[in-house]
Amino acid sequence: MTEPVRPFSSPQQAQVLTALNERAREIFRQIVESYLTNGEPVGSRNLARILPMALSPASIRNVMADLEHSGLIYAPHASAGRLPTEQGLRFFVDGMLELGDVGRDEQVRIEAQMRAAASGHTFDSALAEASTLLSGISRGAGVVLTTKTNVHLKHIEFVRLDPARALVVLVSDDGSVENRLLDLPPGLPASALQEASNYLNARLQGRTLGTLRAEIESGRQAMKRELDAITERLVDAGLAVSVGPSDARQLIVRGQANLLDDLRAAEDLERIRLLFNDLETQKDVIELLSRAEGGEGVRIFIGSENKLFSLSGSSMIAAPFRDGAQKIVGVVGVIGPTRLNYARIVPMVDYTARVVSGLLDRNPR
Repeated sequence: MTEPVRPFSSPQQAQVLTALNERAREIFRQIVESYLTNGEPVGSRNLARILPMALSPASIRNVMADLEHSGLIYAPHASAGRLPTEQGLRFFVDGMLELGDVGRDEQVRIEAQMRAAASGHTFDSALAEASTLLSGISRGAGVVLTTKTNVHLKHIEFVRLDPARALVVLVSDDGSVENRLLDLPPGLPASALQEASNYLNARLQGRTLGTLRAEIESGRQAMKRELDAITERLVDAGLAVSVGPSDARQLIVRGQANLLDDLRAAEDLERIRLLFNDLETQKDVIELLSRAEGGEGVRIFIGSENKLFSLSGSSMIAAPFRDGAQKIVGVVGVIGPTRLNYARIVPMVDYTARVVSGLLDRNPR
């Protein structure tokens, strides 16, 4: 089973949990679990029927008042039951969430679909499959973030535009083409462009730009023997442009339509509209996913804890994946409403990330 997600966000949370007695903890748990199941507030009379202990509605209301005072629950309307606040959700996820296991049948299905996608097409196809799988499991949007240095290429070509500039043309295994502008060294002969293209293409088979650059750097002396100084500069400049940081991130999103399911009110539709706007702003999504690369295991981001979801009130569950050298090279995750099924989705995201890491270890990009 997946380890607990993360420690308490603050010492105050740990103090609150310690201060809650058994019945307060159970009432809070039931309020949260009811919200995660159906999104509806729950009142004292309903709680009295489902609690594993005998308490009157009046006693339950007293406990709910204390929980509300602590900032863990709130009343959406004056006469309504209670819902967890974002602080309450964080409190529940960090200290009370009981994670499930990924069943053996689900493990086999995830591994089989990922292997088929990786072997039948490209590793990028496997990443897209991971996003689709997580979307189906969560009924939210599946997301994958990876670096373009890991994109599998089959051809590189330098094309002169004028004496001072050239295009670096990058052709991926999936047929996509990307062009980058490159400033040329003064006095570069026309033959150097072809020579640099030949040199890189001869070494590109079975490699990504990232691994190719690392191998060329480690074999610097061999390159000096094969190329003259000006062509060597061209190779270095071409690789630097090709893996530059300006757009080195690739975002894959699948299953946005799932977010339209189970809408219960006009405010839900507005929340989804805002979330769609968030997803279209890829820069902010990439920035948030990049934060999940900063630590071990699964990370959970809830609502206005981050600026991306401050309006739509959404959550993201994400986990990093690694290459064969155990270097973090990307993130897989799920974006959806704050009432995601955390107990089920957290271990699924964690397991999918480990499957992706295993594929990278066996089949380096």
